Amino acid sequence: MADVIALVFDFDDTLAPDSTSGFLEDIGVDVGHFWADEVGPLLNEQDWDPVPAYLYKMIALSRSGRHGAITRERLEDWGRRLPLHDGVPTLFERLRAVLHEAHPQVQLEFYLISSGIGDVLRQTPIADAFTDIWASEFTYDQAGAIDFPKRIVSFTDKTRYLFHIQKGIFGPASRNKPFEVNRKVDPEKLRVPFEQMIFVGDGYTDIPCFSLIRRSDGVAFGVWDPRHREKRSRAWGFIEDGRVSNLNHARFGEDAELYQLLEAAVESLASKIILRSRMYRG
Repeated sequence: MADVIALVFDFDDTLAPDSTSGFLEDIGVDVGHFWADEVGPLLNEQDWDPVPAYLYKMIALSRSGRHGAITRERLEDWGRRLPLHDGVPTLFERLRAVLHEAHPQVQLEFYLISSGIGDVLRQTPIADAFTDIWASEFTYDQAGAIDFPKRIVSFTDKTRYLFHIQKGIFGPASRNKPFEVNRKVDPEKLRVPFEQMIFVGDGYTDIPCFSLIRRSDGVAFGVWDPRHREKRSRAWGFIEDGRVSNLNHARFGEDAELYQLLEAAVESLASKIILRSRMYRG
Protein backbone atom coordinates (compact mmCIF):
# COMPACT_ATOMS: atom_id res chain seq x y z
CA MET A 1 0.00 0.00 0.00
CA ALA A 2 1.22 3.46 -0.84
CA ASP A 3 1.10 6.36 1.59
CA VAL A 4 -1.60 7.99 -0.54
CA ILE A 5 -4.99 9.54 0.16
CA ALA A 6 -7.41 9.66 -2.79
CA LEU A 7 -9.93 12.49 -2.67
CA VAL A 8 -12.58 11.65 -5.27
CA PHE A 9 -15.16 14.15 -6.53
CA ASP A 10 -18.34 14.08 -8.53
CA PHE A 11 -18.59 17.24 -10.66
CA ASP A 12 -22.10 18.46 -11.46
CA ASP A 13 -23.72 20.20 -8.48
CA THR A 14 -20.68 19.21 -6.43
CA LEU A 15 -17.83 21.35 -7.76
CA ALA A 16 -19.94 23.41 -10.16
CA PRO A 17 -23.53 23.99 -11.25
CA ASP A 18 -24.82 21.28 -13.59
CA SER A 19 -22.46 21.47 -16.56
CA THR A 20 -24.81 19.86 -19.09
CA SER A 21 -27.70 22.16 -18.26
CA GLY A 22 -25.29 25.08 -18.42
CA PHE A 23 -24.09 24.05 -21.88
CA LEU A 24 -27.61 23.60 -23.19
CA GLU A 25 -28.67 26.98 -21.83
CA ASP A 26 -25.56 28.54 -23.35
CA ILE A 27 -26.54 27.36 -26.85
CA GLY A 28 -30.11 28.60 -26.43
CA VAL A 29 -31.98 25.46 -25.36
CA ASP A 30 -34.98 25.68 -23.02
CA VAL A 31 -33.42 23.59 -20.26
CA GLY A 32 -36.65 22.96 -18.36
CA HIS A 33 -38.29 21.64 -21.51
CA PHE A 34 -35.29 19.47 -22.36
CA TRP A 35 -35.25 17.65 -19.02
CA ALA A 36 -39.01 17.49 -18.40
CA ASP A 37 -40.41 16.97 -21.90
CA GLU A 38 -37.54 15.35 -23.81
CA VAL A 39 -35.67 13.25 -21.24
CA GLY A 40 -38.56 12.82 -18.77
CA PRO A 41 -40.78 10.54 -20.93
CA LEU A 42 -37.85 8.21 -21.58
CA LEU A 43 -37.43 7.76 -17.83
CA ASN A 44 -41.09 7.68 -16.81
CA GLU A 45 -42.66 5.83 -19.72
CA GLN A 46 -39.89 3.77 -21.36
CA ASP A 47 -37.69 2.74 -18.40
CA TRP A 48 -34.49 4.32 -19.71
CA ASP A 49 -31.48 4.81 -17.48
CA PRO A 50 -31.10 8.57 -16.83
CA VAL A 51 -27.59 8.98 -18.24
CA PRO A 52 -28.01 7.29 -21.66
CA ALA A 53 -31.40 9.05 -21.87
CA TYR A 54 -29.89 12.52 -21.70
CA LEU A 55 -26.99 11.58 -24.01
CA TYR A 56 -29.47 10.20 -26.56
CA LYS A 57 -31.57 13.34 -26.43
CA MET A 58 -28.49 15.53 -26.85
CA ILE A 59 -27.63 13.60 -30.02
CA ALA A 60 -31.21 14.04 -31.27
CA LEU A 61 -31.01 17.77 -30.48
CA SER A 62 -27.72 18.07 -32.39
CA ARG A 63 -29.16 16.29 -35.44
CA SER A 64 -32.29 18.44 -35.41
CA GLY A 65 -30.21 21.51 -36.24
CA ARG A 66 -32.40 23.74 -34.08
CA HIS A 67 -29.41 25.05 -32.14
CA GLY A 68 -26.63 23.99 -34.48
CA ALA A 69 -24.62 20.78 -34.38
CA ILE A 70 -23.13 19.92 -30.99
CA THR A 71 -19.43 19.45 -31.70
CA ARG A 72 -16.39 18.70 -29.57
CA GLU A 73 -15.26 22.29 -30.10
CA ARG A 74 -18.50 23.70 -28.67
CA LEU A 75 -18.35 21.34 -25.67
CA GLU A 76 -14.71 22.17 -24.97
CA ASP A 77 -15.38 25.90 -25.29
CA TRP A 78 -18.11 25.62 -22.67
CA GLY A 79 -15.78 23.67 -20.39
CA ARG A 80 -13.30 26.55 -20.42
CA ARG A 81 -16.04 29.04 -19.52
CA LEU A 82 -18.34 27.24 -17.08
CA PRO A 83 -18.61 28.64 -13.54
CA LEU A 84 -17.26 26.80 -10.51
CA HIS A 85 -18.55 26.81 -6.94
CA ASP A 86 -17.04 29.17 -4.40
CA GLY A 87 -13.50 28.22 -3.41
CA VAL A 88 -13.07 25.45 -5.97
CA PRO A 89 -10.27 27.07 -8.05
CA THR A 90 -7.89 27.09 -5.05
CA LEU A 91 -9.29 24.05 -3.20
CA PHE A 92 -6.70 21.55 -4.33
CA GLU A 93 -3.56 23.53 -3.62
CA ARG A 94 -4.91 24.53 -0.19
CA LEU A 95 -5.55 20.92 0.82
CA ARG A 96 -2.16 19.79 -0.47
CA ALA A 97 -0.42 22.58 1.44
CA VAL A 98 -2.20 21.67 4.69
CA LEU A 99 -1.30 18.00 4.35
CA HIS A 100 2.30 18.73 3.38
CA GLU A 101 2.77 20.87 6.47
CA ALA A 102 1.28 18.27 8.80
CA HIS A 103 2.39 15.01 7.18
CA PRO A 104 4.78 15.61 4.26
CA GLN A 105 5.34 11.87 3.73
CA VAL A 106 1.69 11.30 2.74
CA GLN A 107 0.60 12.10 -0.82
CA LEU A 108 -2.81 13.56 -1.69
CA GLU A 109 -4.30 12.74 -5.11
CA PHE A 110 -7.52 14.05 -6.64
CA TYR A 111 -9.82 12.15 -9.00
CA LEU A 112 -13.02 13.05 -10.84
CA ILE A 113 -15.79 10.53 -11.57
CA SER A 114 -18.78 12.09 -13.29
CA SER A 115 -21.87 11.25 -15.31
CA GLY A 116 -21.24 14.51 -17.15
CA ILE A 117 -19.48 14.91 -20.49
CA GLY A 118 -15.74 14.29 -20.51
CA ASP A 119 -14.98 16.73 -23.33
CA VAL A 120 -16.47 19.48 -21.15
CA LEU A 121 -14.80 18.48 -17.88
CA ARG A 122 -11.29 18.03 -19.30
CA GLN A 123 -11.27 21.70 -20.37
CA THR A 124 -12.23 23.22 -17.03
CA PRO A 125 -9.64 25.38 -15.24
CA ILE A 126 -9.28 22.69 -12.53
CA ALA A 127 -8.80 19.70 -14.86
CA ASP A 128 -5.03 19.62 -14.31
CA ALA A 129 -5.54 19.08 -10.57
CA PHE A 130 -6.87 15.56 -11.14
CA THR A 131 -4.71 12.49 -11.48
CA ASP A 132 -7.46 11.10 -13.72
CA ILE A 133 -10.93 12.02 -14.96
CA TRP A 134 -13.62 9.47 -15.84
CA ALA A 135 -16.85 10.70 -17.41
CA SER A 136 -19.40 9.97 -20.14
CA GLU A 137 -18.05 10.31 -23.67
CA PHE A 138 -19.36 10.75 -27.22
CA THR A 139 -18.03 9.61 -30.56
CA TYR A 140 -18.21 12.20 -33.35
CA ASP A 141 -19.32 11.84 -36.96
CA GLN A 142 -17.38 12.98 -40.04
CA ALA A 143 -18.81 16.47 -39.69
CA GLY A 144 -17.58 16.66 -36.10
CA ALA A 145 -21.00 16.38 -34.40
CA ILE A 146 -21.85 14.07 -31.50
CA ASP A 147 -22.87 10.72 -32.94
CA PHE A 148 -23.09 7.98 -30.28
CA PRO A 149 -22.24 7.45 -26.58
CA LYS A 150 -18.78 5.90 -26.33
CA ARG A 151 -18.81 5.64 -22.54
CA ILE A 152 -21.68 5.91 -20.08
CA VAL A 153 -20.87 6.57 -16.42
CA SER A 154 -23.91 6.01 -14.22
CA PHE A 155 -24.72 4.63 -10.76
CA THR A 156 -22.59 1.50 -10.19
CA ASP A 157 -20.43 2.39 -13.21
CA LYS A 158 -18.93 5.00 -10.90
CA THR A 159 -17.74 2.35 -8.44
CA ARG A 160 -15.74 0.73 -11.24
CA TYR A 161 -13.44 3.72 -11.20
CA LEU A 162 -13.00 3.54 -7.44
CA PHE A 163 -11.52 0.10 -8.11
CA HIS A 164 -9.26 1.66 -10.74
CA ILE A 165 -7.95 4.03 -8.07
CA GLN A 166 -7.66 1.24 -5.53
CA LYS A 167 -5.54 -0.89 -7.87
CA GLY A 168 -3.50 1.97 -9.37
CA ILE A 169 -5.02 1.69 -12.85
CA PHE A 170 -5.16 5.23 -14.18
CA GLY A 171 -3.62 7.58 -16.69
CA PRO A 172 -2.76 6.99 -20.38
CA ALA A 173 -1.24 3.56 -19.69
CA SER A 174 -4.64 2.29 -18.49
CA ARG A 175 -6.54 3.26 -21.64
CA ASN A 176 -7.79 0.62 -24.08
CA LYS A 177 -7.64 -2.02 -21.33
CA PRO A 178 -11.29 -2.32 -20.22
CA PHE A 179 -10.83 -5.59 -18.34
CA GLU A 180 -7.67 -4.67 -16.44
CA VAL A 181 -9.72 -3.49 -13.46
CA ASN A 182 -10.94 -7.08 -12.93
CA ARG A 183 -7.51 -8.50 -12.24
CA LYS A 184 -6.98 -9.92 -8.77
CA VAL A 185 -4.62 -7.97 -6.53
CA ASP A 186 -3.19 -9.08 -3.19
CA PRO A 187 -4.88 -6.89 -0.52
CA GLU A 188 -1.45 -5.95 0.79
CA LYS A 189 -0.47 -4.64 -2.64
CA LEU A 190 -3.47 -2.39 -3.28
CA ARG A 191 -2.22 1.08 -4.11
CA VAL A 192 -5.00 3.00 -2.34
CA PRO A 193 -7.39 0.89 -0.23
CA PHE A 194 -10.92 2.22 0.14
CA GLU A 195 -10.28 3.23 3.75
CA GLN A 196 -7.77 5.78 2.39
CA MET A 197 -10.39 7.40 0.13
CA ILE A 198 -12.72 10.35 0.57
CA PHE A 199 -15.69 10.67 -1.80
CA VAL A 200 -17.64 13.90 -2.31
CA GLY A 201 -20.87 13.87 -4.32
CA ASP A 202 -24.40 15.17 -4.44
CA GLY A 203 -26.76 12.92 -6.35
CA TYR A 204 -28.43 9.59 -6.92
CA THR A 205 -25.67 8.42 -9.26
CA ASP A 206 -23.24 8.81 -6.34
CA ILE A 207 -25.10 6.46 -3.97
CA PRO A 208 -23.13 3.30 -4.89
CA CYS A 209 -19.86 5.17 -4.27
CA PHE A 210 -21.16 6.57 -0.97
CA SER A 211 -22.11 3.06 0.15
CA LEU A 212 -18.89 1.37 -0.95
CA ILE A 213 -16.64 3.95 0.68
CA ARG A 214 -18.66 4.04 3.92
CA ARG A 215 -18.73 0.24 4.22
CA SER A 216 -14.97 0.18 3.75
CA ASP A 217 -14.23 2.74 6.51
CA GLY A 218 -13.49 5.57 4.12
CA VAL A 219 -15.18 8.97 4.31
CA ALA A 220 -18.19 10.06 2.22
CA PHE A 221 -19.46 13.65 2.13
CA GLY A 222 -22.84 14.55 0.67
CA VAL A 223 -23.26 18.09 -0.63
CA TRP A 224 -26.13 20.22 -1.89
CA ASP A 225 -26.27 23.60 -3.56
CA PRO A 226 -28.33 26.03 -1.45
CA ARG A 227 -29.43 27.76 -4.67
CA HIS A 228 -31.45 24.62 -5.41
CA ARG A 229 -33.46 24.10 -2.25
CA GLU A 230 -35.64 21.48 -3.95
CA LYS A 231 -32.65 19.12 -3.78
CA ARG A 232 -32.23 19.52 -0.02
CA SER A 233 -34.65 16.71 0.90
CA ARG A 234 -32.87 14.33 -1.46
CA ALA A 235 -29.55 15.19 0.14
CA TRP A 236 -31.00 14.80 3.64
CA GLY A 237 -32.08 11.30 2.68
CA PHE A 238 -28.41 10.38 2.28
CA ILE A 239 -27.90 11.23 5.97
CA GLU A 240 -31.01 9.34 7.08
CA ASP A 241 -29.93 6.25 5.16
CA GLY A 242 -26.41 6.39 6.62
CA ARG A 243 -24.86 6.71 3.16
CA VAL A 244 -22.70 9.75 3.96
CA SER A 245 -20.60 10.87 6.90
CA ASN A 246 -21.74 14.49 6.64
CA LEU A 247 -23.98 16.78 4.61
CA ASN A 248 -22.93 20.32 3.71
CA HIS A 249 -23.42 23.18 1.29
CA ALA A 250 -21.30 22.79 -1.86
CA ARG A 251 -18.98 25.61 -0.87
CA PHE A 252 -15.20 25.24 -0.65
CA GLY A 253 -13.87 28.59 0.52
CA GLU A 254 -11.34 28.56 3.33
CA ASP A 255 -14.00 29.43 5.94
CA ALA A 256 -16.65 27.04 4.59
CA GLU A 257 -17.67 24.18 6.87
CA LEU A 258 -17.24 21.61 4.11
CA TYR A 259 -13.68 22.73 3.46
CA GLN A 260 -12.86 22.58 7.16
CA LEU A 261 -14.24 19.04 7.34
CA LEU A 262 -12.24 18.00 4.27
CA GLU A 263 -9.09 19.33 5.92
CA ALA A 264 -9.87 17.36 9.09
CA ALA A 265 -10.64 14.18 7.14
CA VAL A 266 -7.42 14.40 5.14
CA GLU A 267 -5.31 14.96 8.26
CA SER A 268 -7.08 12.14 10.12
CA LEU A 269 -6.53 9.64 7.31
CA ALA A 270 -2.91 10.73 7.02
CA SER A 271 -2.36 10.07 10.74
CA LYS A 272 -3.83 6.58 10.37
CA ILE A 273 -1.63 5.85 7.35
CA ILE A 274 1.50 6.90 9.22
CA LEU A 275 0.56 4.83 12.27
CA ARG A 276 -0.14 1.78 10.09
CA SER A 277 3.18 2.23 8.27
CA ARG A 278 5.09 2.36 11.54
CA MET A 279 3.38 -0.77 12.80
CA TYR A 280 4.00 -2.59 9.52
CA ARG A 281 7.69 -1.69 9.51
CA GLY A 282 8.00 -2.88 13.07
